Amino acid sequence: MLRAFSHTNGRCAFHQAKCWHHRKSVLAIRREDVNAWERRAPLAPKHVKELTQMGYKVLVQPSNRRAIHEKDYVKAGGIIQEDISEASLIVGVKRPPEDKLIPKKNYAFFSHTIKAQEANMPLLDEILRQEIRLFDYEKMVDHKGMRVVAFGKWAGVAGMINILHGLGLRFLALGHHTPFMHIGMAHNYRNSSQAVQAVRDAGYEISLGLMPKSVGPLTFVFTGTGNVSKGAQEMFNALPCEFVEPHELKEVSRSGDLKKVYGTVLSRHHHLVRKRDGLYDPADYDKHPELYTSRFNTDIAPYTTCLINGIYWEQHTPRLLSRQDAQKLLVPVKSAAGPTEGCPELPHKLLAICDISADTGGSIEFMTECTTIDSPFCMYDADQHIIHDSVEGSGILMCSIDNLPAQLPIEATEYFGDLLFPYIEEMLLSEGSEPLESQNYSSVVRDAVIASNGSLTAKYEYIQKLRESREYAQSLKMGNKKRVLLLGSGYVSGPVLEYLTRDSNIDITVASVMKEQLEQLTKKYSNVTSVHMDVIKHEEKLSTLVKKHDLVISLLPYSAHPLVAKKCIDNKVNLVTASYLTPAMKELQESVEAAGITVISEMGLDPGLDHMLAMECIDKAKEVGATVVSYTSFCGGLPAPEHSDNPLRYKFSWSPQGVLLNTVQSATYLKNGEIINIPAGGALLDSVTPMDFFPGLNLEGFPNRDSTKYAEPYGIQNAHTLLRGTLRYKGYSKTMGGFVKLGLINPDPYPLLSSTTPPLTWKELMCKLVGIKPPAEYHVLKEAVFSKLEKDKSQLEAVEWLGLLGDEPVPAADSIVGALAKHMEMKLPFGTGERDMIVMRNEIGLRHPSGHLEDKFIDLVVYGDNKGYSAMAKTVGYPTAIAAKMVLDGEIDAKGMVIPLTKNVYGPILERVRAEGIVYSTHSVIKQ
Repeated sequence: MLRAFSHTNGRCAFHQAKCWHHRKSVLAIRREDVNAWERRAPLAPKHVKELTQMGYKVLVQPSNRRAIHEKDYVKAGGIIQEDISEASLIVGVKRPPEDKLIPKKNYAFFSHTIKAQEANMPLLDEILRQEIRLFDYEKMVDHKGMRVVAFGKWAGVAGMINILHGLGLRFLALGHHTPFMHIGMAHNYRNSSQAVQAVRDAGYEISLGLMPKSVGPLTFVFTGTGNVSKGAQEMFNALPCEFVEPHELKEVSRSGDLKKVYGTVLSRHHHLVRKRDGLYDPADYDKHPELYTSRFNTDIAPYTTCLINGIYWEQHTPRLLSRQDAQKLLVPVKSAAGPTEGCPELPHKLLAICDISADTGGSIEFMTECTTIDSPFCMYDADQHIIHDSVEGSGILMCSIDNLPAQLPIEATEYFGDLLFPYIEEMLLSEGSEPLESQNYSSVVRDAVIASNGSLTAKYEYIQKLRESREYAQSLKMGNKKRVLLLGSGYVSGPVLEYLTRDSNIDITVASVMKEQLEQLTKKYSNVTSVHMDVIKHEEKLSTLVKKHDLVISLLPYSAHPLVAKKCIDNKVNLVTASYLTPAMKELQESVEAAGITVISEMGLDPGLDHMLAMECIDKAKEVGATVVSYTSFCGGLPAPEHSDNPLRYKFSWSPQGVLLNTVQSATYLKNGEIINIPAGGALLDSVTPMDFFPGLNLEGFPNRDSTKYAEPYGIQNAHTLLRGTLRYKGYSKTMGGFVKLGLINPDPYPLLSSTTPPLTWKELMCKLVGIKPPAEYHVLKEAVFSKLEKDKSQLEAVEWLGLLGDEPVPAADSIVGALAKHMEMKLPFGTGERDMIVMRNEIGLRHPSGHLEDKFIDLVVYGDNKGYSAMAKTVGYPTAIAAKMVLDGEIDAKGMVIPLTKNVYGPILERVRAEGIVYSTHSVIKQ
């Protein structure tokens, strides 16, 4: 039966209202449309049946996604109908879209507005504007403040099933087949009974001793004592389990029975202690949680295989685990017996965390983003502080799905409906347009009314104050408008502008010689203005522009940076570039310091991200007393394999001339204690070696510039090997070698190619380069070129493919290499729908204090977007933009010349580029 009020006056009024309204009151169950997995409903057919038997009309919006079939609602007396405007009360699970709200109705759902959540404030504004009465299930609480309407139990049940499935996958990745492999994800079962049977079957195998001995006893820790924790424990009980006290974990984790699993339920008093005296006082903790700390990281976590977290974190309360805790917990466990081949030991005790609370950045500090039902697991690598979507590699398996009950939608619906049902009638018997004061709600229902009659209710007026204080804080943070001058509008400018224009407090001026590109940029971004000018040729105008801005970002060729830097010094304006800190720039060091400005260089990909990834690894190695004995880094911007369809296996996503000139640079590197010098002029191409770390890509690499100069900045002066190089597809270097033989990679001035002289054809130019008199017959020229190429057929084919023996005009340029660059840019562009790729591999050899060696491998692979930014643009542009924003916000305040070698610079940048899709992975090989 439906509930009535406990107090007499309420009961009379309630039943009078019931007699007057019940034959015309209409309830509607709205369709859930928040995401594909949301198959729940707030009420099940059995609840609809009881309502209709009492004379209420129940409308159910049609939905093929809903787990409970429409015919069951029809059988219960419900009416399947799209139009629910007749209803006085509309119930759902999740929030409806703003454009589907109906004015002056009663709505009940989880609104997620009580903390003034910014994402849901537009919804709340629309509810107020349409004078809707909003009941929020989250605030339906009893006299003790405990929630009376929730899905909590089923979050626990589903979460426990999922993490057992995840453990099966994780154990397999670590070399162990376990009974958990036969447990699926929660949504793979028709109901929880089927899931229980699967868990029992796994438990039976465990009881037979079929768990690998080398994994040791398994321990599960449940935090919290509410419905979430109880639901998880209910599923855990299907295993052969024994619950122990937290202080007994240490013993059972070492010498427990392998034919069972162990569990413990953690309450506050088990791990919280006052900082000054090590005691726990519950009343004092409630008043002053900031005076307490948690011993979970030292007393519980080291003996935990799997943590099932069901507690939310409040500001100023201790966390269960921090990032630093995770690093310590993931230190490899050493066994006296040692591992046996084929029967490996676990790398560390803590293997998995199921954070059912899905409270990002909460009690588990490093759980910074939720996983999903589609992608339920990720690995947290505390050593590198990265999260990757996998069950392999090093780290902790994480599962933090924020809509777990949706995996068992029928039972979750029935459970939730049972809890909600006693309160439905009193919500149903009121009209949303009537004053709230005239409603005889119970305290449970009244206290859950967030908004009514166009206003926040008295209890929730604080939401507006929270919004105002947040907006005020944001306005203080924003301060006055900040002005940025961006020089250049090429490939990289897109990501730079896209990132910086997210902040409406930044105004950007783009100066470039490319008029068409400027027009496109100003159309795309409202807070961007353009200046059409040649920066190099108009120094005075450049100086005037610099003076009007707070920061300059130069995407010009590196040779222009000293000029720009001088203007920044004169006007005391900070500067950020992605290019190398060249000798010409280093000469300005004293002037930069005297001006009190920040000049940041090497903030792109290579140089840039390569430095940051290296220093992150090197600094962490030094923290544990290890020394770096070798460092090798190779990086390349390439077409994706399917688009490498030309003799060079290359297409241009950045400066073509720079690519060509890199092949004739000199290079210096250290290998096995010996310094190797490669002279300029093309000898570099003879130092090419195959790169097989990604065998499917068929790569080759060659040294890049002077690698030895990084020994001191990296702090690895004792390393016996230090090499930085460039990656290309196999065959690139051989083809480029042909161009060198022909004199095409020549940067010297060549007056015959000037725009003021009669144009030459490629055929005429090639005749001059091979020493025959033009005009020559095609076959004569071809034979002369073939001879110059030392009879190399593949090199000749490349020359012919590019049309260098034909009658096409040579582009006007200052040099032959400049003309070839322009020609190649036209011949080798990325076509529509084609994408590029960035490949970087860092290999760092470490010697630990124990004497054992470790090879650390860091891989970065990024693909361009077909209809978006290239991989090169992203990996150069986003780090540059992030660094610029950090300077504007005062996060980088060091004066002088800066490159990203310190933690306060590289740390935030590496974390923030992940959000832009630039994700790297690491793995190690330990040598005894």
